[in-house]
Amino acid sequence: MGRAKEPSPQRSITAGSDFLHLDIADAPPGGRADWLSAQLRQAIASGRLPVGGRLPATRVLAADLGVSRGVVTEAYQRLVEDGQVAGCGRAGTVVVAAPAAPPPMRRPPATATAPAALFPQAPGSDVFDAVRAVPARIDLTPGLPDLAAFPRADWLRAERAVLGRLAPADFGYGDPCGAPALRHAVAGWLARSRGIAVDPTEVVVVAGVSQALGLLAQVLRADGITRIGVEDPGSLGVRQHLNNWGVDTPPVPVDGAGVRVDALAAAGLPAVLLTPAHQFPTGVVLDGERRRRLVAWARDGGLVIEDDYDAEHRYDRPPVPALRGMLPDRICYAGSVSKLLAPALRVGWLLVPQRYRAAVVAAKRNADLGNAVLPQLVLAELMISGALERQLRLLRRRHVRRRDAMIAALARHLPRATVHGAAAGLHLMVTLDADVADTELAAATLARGVKTQPLSWHCQRPYRPGLVLGYAANPASDIEQGIATVADALSGLRRTRGS
Repeated sequence: MGRAKEPSPQRSITAGSDFLHLDIADAPPGGRADWLSAQLRQAIASGRLPVGGRLPATRVLAADLGVSRGVVTEAYQRLVEDGQVAGCGRAGTVVVAAPAAPPPMRRPPATATAPAALFPQAPGSDVFDAVRAVPARIDLTPGLPDLAAFPRADWLRAERAVLGRLAPADFGYGDPCGAPALRHAVAGWLARSRGIAVDPTEVVVVAGVSQALGLLAQVLRADGITRIGVEDPGSLGVRQHLNNWGVDTPPVPVDGAGVRVDALAAAGLPAVLLTPAHQFPTGVVLDGERRRRLVAWARDGGLVIEDDYDAEHRYDRPPVPALRGMLPDRICYAGSVSKLLAPALRVGWLLVPQRYRAAVVAAKRNADLGNAVLPQLVLAELMISGALERQLRLLRRRHVRRRDAMIAALARHLPRATVHGAAAGLHLMVTLDADVADTELAAATLARGVKTQPLSWHCQRPYRPGLVLGYAANPASDIEQGIATVADALSGLRRTRGS
């Protein structure tokens, strides 16, 4: 191939390309093709141009760099002759081979964290991240939905429908309260499934229940509320989240009828956070008498924060309406699609009494200017089209089978254990009669390749040892193996104590 004709050296060239950040001013006069081919070889060797990557069309790169097309054509031809790129017709010029790279430097293997160190009796704020990062052949930790069941086809159809009707202006910044379409869809969803009559303008779209609690913590602290009672047993993660925002979380006991409102009143707390539809981790439902007492407590000045945890996932009991519908001006309500679709979406909603709404919206605006708009619009499409209801029906059938598999496995391998909360949710709470620390049991089980969660993590006061076991994300065969492993670990601890 002949040498390309180059522009005169006296020509002032200030052009450059976004592709590899090439700047033709760095090329020596009379050697631009040499320089460009060297830059491309270096990019291929370093991996910035991977095998399968496509080079820009010669006329496009030439225009970007302000050189003749012949300069780029010659540089490409040299790489063709070296066997590093090839012309692939309409696919353009594609990288087909990279030069052999020197062997990577060997680094000493990272020291694995011992299972016992992952399950301290007083866990820190990073404990869930630490346990999540440890690989295991079976994961029975609670809170994991069936991620394999994510409705990809429905999501893609909804996404295409949304993108097909968006105007250019719709790609700008959104309302910090959330996209109007999703707020309308959420209002309809809550009316149909949770018995909550709410105007769409009252809905604030948030990045999951965690952000909802963070926003409330900020607003309530500014209003002088620095203590929020929490259920005991109750979620360690929720407790840590509120503590990180400077809010104290004194325990309020839970029994078979739900939170003990008499203990709540006696404690003199200004606010309480509850999971009344399916209490975490016990699985109990706040019964009618307790609901009436709680509403009376709220009317006397108390504030209720309702985390509608797992409310949709019910199997052996009738639906339980949300508390929010009983006393809207004294109840904050939070929900999300994390357990219904996927935690990765980070989409939820928050309803607050009118007196807190402006402050919550301001806190949301300061946090992130509002959730990403496109996922909100796709979720709204799923809600309005009925796809979300179909997904819920599918999940209920699958969850019942997996729950039954776990109950049967517990009966076979741990017959003396007591199972709690089987009528709804994505997990079971299991209490044990063994004289062992449940943190030791969780560590011993993880050492055998199965993740569980000790019940004591979720208790501020003394409670029976136990485990919290998720079943939604695992097929029946894995559930069987996982529970058998728990039983083997428990037997090992008993033998150790006996010796």
